Amino acid sequence: MIYEVTHNTTFEYTQSVSISHHLLHLAPRPNPHQICHRHALFIEPAPAVTENSTDYFGNPTSYITIEEAHDVLSIASRSTVEVLSPVVGDPGLSPGWEQVAKGIEEALGEEMLEISQFRFESPQAVSDGPAREYALPSFPADRPILEAAVDLMDRIYTEFAYEGGVTDISTPVDTLLNERRGVCQDFAHLQIACLRAMGLPARYVSGYIMTHPPEGKEKLVGADASHAWLSVWVPGDGWTDLDPTNNQIPSGEHITVAWGRDYADVSPINGLVIGGGKHEIDVSVNVAPKPD
Repeated sequence: MIYEVTHNTTFEYTQSVSISHHLLHLAPRPNPHQICHRHALFIEPAPAVTENSTDYFGNPTSYITIEEAHDVLSIASRSTVEVLSPVVGDPGLSPGWEQVAKGIEEALGEEMLEISQFRFESPQAVSDGPAREYALPSFPADRPILEAAVDLMDRIYTEFAYEGGVTDISTPVDTLLNERRGVCQDFAHLQIACLRAMGLPARYVSGYIMTHPPEGKEKLVGADASHAWLSVWVPGDGWTDLDPTNNQIPSGEHITVAWGRDYADVSPINGLVIGGGKHEIDVSVNVAPKPD
């Protein structure tokens, strides 16, 4: 499936900004299951400096500097992306999770080093006692790793309520475990923390998802949102995506922008401004199949 993705962000400041610097993760990431045919940024005021590169994790990035005084900043991202459905093996036939954890701990080589870095806790996915305690019922001895991870995903979907406005990007996993409500980034952080607590590599994935309106209703343009899920390492299958917000293994409607240890590594727009006072942010996202 080929999608057209638009992501519009507007910052409105109460005072003039004299200069600002921003790091953008807005370009869809090329990978074995995704081809980015086109990506463009439209920014007002126009940046004095624009540098395109990749970050430590290999994600496409853009660094911009706005040198013109402004009280409104508009950043529009436009992409055409082809998504290919991944082939995922039978979860019950995947290797035992303890075998995987031990094998990664003892393995050598550049590939395993890259995988192993996602075993360790990160600021927003702390794999401490509470995360391990929550994970344990899904990880009895010798259970296949993907079967265990899918069971954990199902429990998060069932036992936690999706509710916006009760958390933010700094909400700890322990708070989520106590409150049992949050949004997609919270559920991704929780499952990542749980998997890492069991000694397993897991990484945070940011991007978009094709949403469907209720039956009989038209889809509203701009009503989509950025989405977050995770990947777990499964020997033989590689990195396998899991979406605890929707309780599914992504199969063609998830568009990947970036991956890292947690949200802080892949924030869509991050930066530093001089001046500005207080500000408000308006974001609209639209994901739609490309017309034939």
